[in-house]
Amino acid sequence: MGDHEARGDDMEKKAEKKLSGWGLFSSKYEDAADLYDKAANFFKLSKNWNRAASVYTKIANCHMKGDSKHEAASAYVEAANCYKKFSPQEAAQALDQAVNLFLEIGRLNMAARYCKDIGEIYQQEQDLEKASDYMERAADLFDSEGQTSQSNTIKQKVAEIAAQLEQYPKATEIFEAIARQSINNNLLKYSVRGILLNAGICQLCRADPVAIQNSLERYQEIDPTFSGTREYKLLADLAASMDEGDVTKFTDAIKDFDGMTRLDPWKTTLLLRAKNELKKQEEDEDDLT
Repeated sequence: MGDHEARGDDMEKKAEKKLSGWGLFSSKYEDAADLYDKAANFFKLSKNWNRAASVYTKIANCHMKGDSKHEAASAYVEAANCYKKFSPQEAAQALDQAVNLFLEIGRLNMAARYCKDIGEIYQQEQDLEKASDYMERAADLFDSEGQTSQSNTIKQKVAEIAAQLEQYPKATEIFEAIARQSINNNLLKYSVRGILLNAGICQLCRADPVAIQNSLERYQEIDPTFSGTREYKLLADLAASMDEGDVTKFTDAIKDFDGMTRLDPWKTTLLLRAKNELKKQEEDEDDLT
């Protein structure tokens, strides 16, 4: 471990010496970048992620001096992989540098991929606003490259985050748009009922029985088979119990569905919010009587 670190130190010093010495402009920076790369590998072997990340940033700077933007972007990605070990915030910043360079050289697919990675970092860090921003950028970039499936997967994450932030109209709109786009695709049409369930759950959180009923009619127009699914039955039962102000019926409908198809944590959280909204309405009515 110590030997690797010492060799990393040695290589880094050689790179610094190469930069400060005489030599052809482009060749000097290429040679320094090669030496820094060896240093970074030694630092990784010694698990000194901070030193490795710092050296990868120096490699990026060398490539920028030589106007090798693709190589610079790749070095920032390597730096980010090291930062992820101890500083997610710095990892996101390094990836952001990479994204900007990939955009400059027209590598939109790469820019999209790393925008998604940044979004996931911020999501893990619970910075949901930033997570949503980067994921929306990623979805738009994948769209522009004709990668609809990738784009839709990320848009679903954007919708889920919007719902977590209580931006229910935005979440509903995104889910419904994905469902409309997917229904005519043989590979994607079977996922539509799950997407419409997500959209309906967002509507339930708004606690507006009329809006929920209108949504159910709209979902049958999007997917004529939806009314025969368990997902539709769950939404219809929940809408009815909300309309009747019946918390017990609301809870029983969720239990019945969950007994057959396990609800994921996102759905469970939102349905709990909707249930609490229903309880609140019930208590308000009790206060008036």
